Amino acid sequence: MNPGIALRLCTQKRLARLALWLAFAVAPWAFAQSDSDFLAAKDAYEHGDRRRLDLVAPKLANHVLAPYVEYWQLRLGIDTADADAVRAFLTRYPNTPLADRLRVDWLKALGKRGDWARFAFDYPPATGEDVELTCYGIQFRRSRDGGESALIAAKALWFSGATTPEACDPLFAALVANGQLTVDDRRARARLAVEAGNLRLAEAISADLPPDARITLREFAAVERDPLRALTKGEFAWKTRGGQDLALYALERAARKDAAQARAAWIKWRDRLPAADRQYGNGRVAYYAARQLLPEADTWYREAAPAQLTPEQKAWRVRAALRAQSWPAVLAAIDDLSDADRQESAWRYWRARALASTGATAEAQAVYETMATDASFYGLLAAEALGRGATQLETLTANPAQPNADLLAAFGRRPEVQRVVKLAELDLRPESLREWIYIVRGLDDDALLLAAEYARRVELYDRAINTAERTATRHNYGLRYLAPFREQFAAAARDQGVDEELLYGIARQESRFVPDIVSSAGAVGVMQLMPHTARWVAKQLAQSDYTPAMIINVDTNARFGAFYFKYWQDRLERLPALAAAAYNAGPVRAQQWRPAAPVEGAIWVETIPFNETRDYVKKVLANTMLYAHAFGHPYVPLSDRLGVVPPRTTCCAMAAQSP
Repeated sequence: MNPGIALRLCTQKRLARLALWLAFAVAPWAFAQSDSDFLAAKDAYEHGDRRRLDLVAPKLANHVLAPYVEYWQLRLGIDTADADAVRAFLTRYPNTPLADRLRVDWLKALGKRGDWARFAFDYPPATGEDVELTCYGIQFRRSRDGGESALIAAKALWFSGATTPEACDPLFAALVANGQLTVDDRRARARLAVEAGNLRLAEAISADLPPDARITLREFAAVERDPLRALTKGEFAWKTRGGQDLALYALERAARKDAAQARAAWIKWRDRLPAADRQYGNGRVAYYAARQLLPEADTWYREAAPAQLTPEQKAWRVRAALRAQSWPAVLAAIDDLSDADRQESAWRYWRARALASTGATAEAQAVYETMATDASFYGLLAAEALGRGATQLETLTANPAQPNADLLAAFGRRPEVQRVVKLAELDLRPESLREWIYIVRGLDDDALLLAAEYARRVELYDRAINTAERTATRHNYGLRYLAPFREQFAAAARDQGVDEELLYGIARQESRFVPDIVSSAGAVGVMQLMPHTARWVAKQLAQSDYTPAMIINVDTNARFGAFYFKYWQDRLERLPALAAAAYNAGPVRAQQWRPAAPVEGAIWVETIPFNETRDYVKKVLANTMLYAHAFGHPYVPLSDRLGVVPPRTTCCAMAAQSP
């Protein structure tokens, strides 16, 4: 769906939203301002046309979004901007996303040309900095203080699998020149780059190493053509550091595709490597085996040195033990996580389960008690483990706070709030979101709930939900779990035979109920349907009058989304978790992720290989529980909704039916 089509189709809704906004806050002169001039200014900025931007800017001096026009003018001339003009803007619009962005832009421009005197005046920024600005900051301190002490901070930036900005290059060169970045440090970063799939960086680092540690582009290319074949042949220069690293590179690339075959080739040669490298390779094989849901992963992890495992590898060590339903191994793997990681709700819950399964019932109950006041996926499961799932939902949702009408009106009159609504009206969603984040950061619970209620009333449902979720102790679950478009969703659920709470659980996670949202991938509307999926659904429903423009309509979108979800739920054992995974990642993947033997639904969810889909399924099912309660539907435990996931069936027949 073309975003322009979506914008035109939503004109009426945006006018209604604007009317609500006007009722709260907007001064009479707002109607006289020209949004078309503002959009023309934005177009000029995006095309780098300073002359056209300067021509239209005077017409917008009193527009609610005038700060954006000023920012664009300064940003296009940032390399030659006057310091007083920049600082005047920062003074006029403090604590705004535009001011913080301009400050960072300004500092980078100064750092690029080495103007450290002016750089010192505005550095550091108030809200943090990215890697590029951090490197300019180190360059500045090195220039100011002399000596090499400032370089110590740069070394920490070296150990990343990501490509770093050019601003860091002179610092890294200095570290290499003075010996603070050793050959082994450089090899370590090349290894990180390989793990991250950043092959260009790995090649660039390796090509610049001493002969004994160097891997040529030709050697990289030979392995890349067929990593498993290269690993099977084992024709590496095993006695050189470069040959050893090339063998590990072949292992990484082969295991990423097929861990079982990679391991079969690897075990023939691994004893030729030093012990540390051998254990590192064992860990990478076990990690990919766990991600590929191989039953042997739990056993293979025992060949790796835990101290060498990354946090991600350690997390998958827990999941491999879960999939094997080896509770002592689950407990040991969780205990090996960092202190911070052990506090994540997933690992607290599974630690309690492991304790209960190994006889430490009282200790398990104590852990459940610390979690049961949370409405998250694992908080709800913990409450059920204590036997109070239904009563806990009653407690969580009781007595929501109510905002004051006068305070709501005052909130709506704030210029930054008016910018949020106007930006949303003009379909400038990222800018609107940034403004809102600045408005609500640091607010106490009462102020957050006031802001959330205002957002609900002007139909910025995503802002309302996200803001209500930020409260610490005083909550309003009616705002957290908004249920707009009730008539359309109820009809879709009834007509397609889907639980209404499930549809709401999906829509809340997919779109936060923004009707005209279009994702970067092209998914459209409240249920985030891809255009080709919508065409397929229209065909299944024999809707001959369907046109692509109809997908943005909430009624059509909800109905099509309900049909699509139900279609796969019926083909995936009627298990909501499997169907939600299919909705997010595709039905073939959901089928491929099923176990070789039956497994508890919660374990299946925690071992979904895609981080995004795993998080998505958890949130959809937790949402479903809250919506079912809000709608007064009979209580069905989350553990019952999860059920038991049976072994996989034939995926290929299903794939052929997929839209």
